[in-house]
Amino acid sequence: MASGFFALLDDISVLMDDVLIMSKVSAKKTAGILGDDLAVNAEKASGFVSSRELPVLWAITKGSFFNKLIILPIAFLLSAFLPSVIKIILIMGGLYLAFEGVEKVYEYIFPHKTPVVDNISESLSASQILEFEKKKVKSAILTDFILSVEIIIITLGTVMDQSLVVQIGVVTMISFIATAGVYGIVAFIVRMDDFGLKLIQMSKGKKNVLNYTGVGLVNALPIVIKCLSVIGTVALMLVSGGIFAHNIEAFHHFLESFPGILRDFIFGLCVGILVLLVVNLAKRIIKLF
Repeated sequence: MASGFFALLDDISVLMDDVLIMSKVSAKKTAGILGDDLAVNAEKASGFVSSRELPVLWAITKGSFFNKLIILPIAFLLSAFLPSVIKIILIMGGLYLAFEGVEKVYEYIFPHKTPVVDNISESLSASQILEFEKKKVKSAILTDFILSVEIIIITLGTVMDQSLVVQIGVVTMISFIATAGVYGIVAFIVRMDDFGLKLIQMSKGKKNVLNYTGVGLVNALPIVIKCLSVIGTVALMLVSGGIFAHNIEAFHHFLESFPGILRDFIFGLCVGILVLLVVNLAKRIIKLF
């Protein structure tokens, strides 16, 4: 009886070792998409009143965890029985990400006649602020869903030759650690100014390391947010371009001499422009009826 128990513990130990080893391999392969995920979600989580930043970010984080709970079992089932469907879902997600990235550029070049609110203003009423938050949270969770699908599928691809138990362990671990890590960093970014003010207060008016660090964080936040807006937009096109390059046969050997990152950006940009044209045309046709 005792020998059976210790044998079970030995099997569990070996299994955990396999999961940890494969998790390291998967983490390396998903590092790029996680960087894009961070840039996109940091941009999505900005623009709120200071006191509402963390509650809104927590709402997005909960939505992200819920996304994983939906995606993971479906991904395992599709991988086992309908692997071709996963590719279709990825491509559809890529179309949405490309469209969203190009649409941001289009709106910057050709602003809407009715100004689009990207940040909460003191002039807005409580109901308008609540509506603004709901829209941004919904948009952030939708984008997170698509990025989560990409992360989970890439991770699943690295462990397809492993047992089902190892696949479940590795993919689940990477997806949830990614969520906690990404949104933890996002939380720090959006609260940089408050953290900086705390450091300034701790310096008690003295010109020391705490004071200079605090002032630097406070002054850096607006720059970081503006940069993240640009990086997030580019990241959307890079991620979508990567999806097309890896999942559409026609793209495999196109622009092979180009650096991978430039190639992905071109794919995402061109497809995004096409989708934007189709969407705008569809909107005009709908208006006619």
